[in-house]
Amino acid sequence: MSQNIDYIIVGAGSAGCVLANRLTEDPNISVLLLEYGGSDKSIFIQMPTALSIPMNMPKYNWGYESQPEPYLDNRRMDCPRGKVLGGSSSINGMVYVRGHAMDYNEWQSQGAIDWDYRHCLPYFKKADDWAFGSDEYRSQAGPLSVNNGNNMENPLYSAFIEAGVEAGYMKTGDYNGRQQEGFGPMHMTVKNGVRWSTANAYLKPALKRPNLTVITSALTQRLLFEGKKVVGVEFLCDGELQVRHANREVILSAGPIASPHLLQVSGIGPGGVLKQAGIEVMHDLPGVGENLQDHLEFYFQFRCKQPITLNGKLNLWNKFLIGSRWFFTKTGLGATNHFESCAFIRSRAGVEWPDIQYHFLPAAMRYDGRAAFDGHGFQVHVGHNKPKSRGFIRAKSPSINDKPDILFNYLQHQDDIEGFRACVRLTREIIAQKAMEPYRDSEIQPGENIQSDEDIDAFVRSAVESAYHPSCACRMGEDDMAVVDSELRVHGIENLRVVDSSIFPTIPNGNLNSPTIMMAERAADIIKGRGMLAPDDAAVGLGQDWENSQRSASAD
Repeated sequence: MSQNIDYIIVGAGSAGCVLANRLTEDPNISVLLLEYGGSDKSIFIQMPTALSIPMNMPKYNWGYESQPEPYLDNRRMDCPRGKVLGGSSSINGMVYVRGHAMDYNEWQSQGAIDWDYRHCLPYFKKADDWAFGSDEYRSQAGPLSVNNGNNMENPLYSAFIEAGVEAGYMKTGDYNGRQQEGFGPMHMTVKNGVRWSTANAYLKPALKRPNLTVITSALTQRLLFEGKKVVGVEFLCDGELQVRHANREVILSAGPIASPHLLQVSGIGPGGVLKQAGIEVMHDLPGVGENLQDHLEFYFQFRCKQPITLNGKLNLWNKFLIGSRWFFTKTGLGATNHFESCAFIRSRAGVEWPDIQYHFLPAAMRYDGRAAFDGHGFQVHVGHNKPKSRGFIRAKSPSINDKPDILFNYLQHQDDIEGFRACVRLTREIIAQKAMEPYRDSEIQPGENIQSDEDIDAFVRSAVESAYHPSCACRMGEDDMAVVDSELRVHGIENLRVVDSSIFPTIPNGNLNSPTIMMAERAADIIKGRGMLAPDDAAVGLGQDWENSQRSASAD
């Protein structure tokens, strides 16, 4: 291949595929995209309902694991990351959540200049291909197809929304629009019944361009320097160690775990951590690997009185029928992730914007796709989404092959513990509403005997799981612990940027695929140095009397 490369992008995931597409729109820019994983053609990746399969396959998942978490009964927590074209967008749950507008204003308040909502909204819209029309918040012009799957055909979805309204919460027609807070339909990145990963939406349309080269099975070993300037990368491909140089920049889009790890093994990070790992310090940057955040969630499970749940579809014959219909028509239960209704609420009065998220599922099952119990059931995934606990990622050796130490310190902060107590009590109140009476039977998990603060805390420590949203360990800002500046350039290093969810200053209230895509869309314009979209001053909905009330039945 030609050695005349302008940009080298490490990682063909949610951010890397976007950058590869947008940068090569300019025929005068050449891009090399490196990805350790391989093809995403597997039916298990492309069929939405099969989402639990690739997530549990070492072929497609890096299989990271935390250290024993001291506030979760010393459990080691799984941290799956995509190892395939499309990265985690090829193995995730396809849920599309932008986060609340105030999440991005929070970024700006922490030093991420011009990353407030008014600057981010135009790039959410640039990516968007919204199935239900355009307005001041949504667009149909972008490559990322977003819809509601099977449009809530199962009556349980609507019953959950109505139960929320009966409990005194708002209904929201579009939680990605003006009003996140409330109960409503959930959105997914699916197009014509197929998972719409960034590989499908962004990378594949760009592959025909002569100025884009993609190398798979390429494991980047380290960055190459001339003084404090990054000039290229060293990577292993098919057993051969190779070197490529970049005329302009190297961009790390390896993901929230691998990007800080690659920086550290290349000698960029906290000096003490690097020395302990036997790594020569090229640049002492104390924030690399710190500030790690994630979302936790647990499943609130109930038996269902009516035989209308997906638990009746889990035998081999029904799976065959669902798969066959999807294979030939791309319709039916195979064409959805089954998370078709949801909610965003506040845990208490005085919280300005939602910090609790619900995914409703008309089944009682685990993430590996197996039934939770015999018979019919449904579950609500619930989590406290604005954690104050902070963890870290730290290299153990100079080798990229030695997975780093990962510790999230989940539930270290008392506010996070109290947030999950609210999750238990508020969810019970919602499911107890009249709209759920035709369906609600006995509570399976946590169990009706779990009532006191102490019992709830013990249950949460034993039952919560990661929502698979690691982020923030290369955070953006201008202070001494920031890793990148507001143009995503690594502090103190020339020709090196990081563009993925590791640079979020704080974790948004929602799933992270959409914010990562937005960030990459905006980063592409920053990198090209021209054509930035004008800020958008669309109104932001907040709950009425949020200072004094935990819930609002209408928007302001």
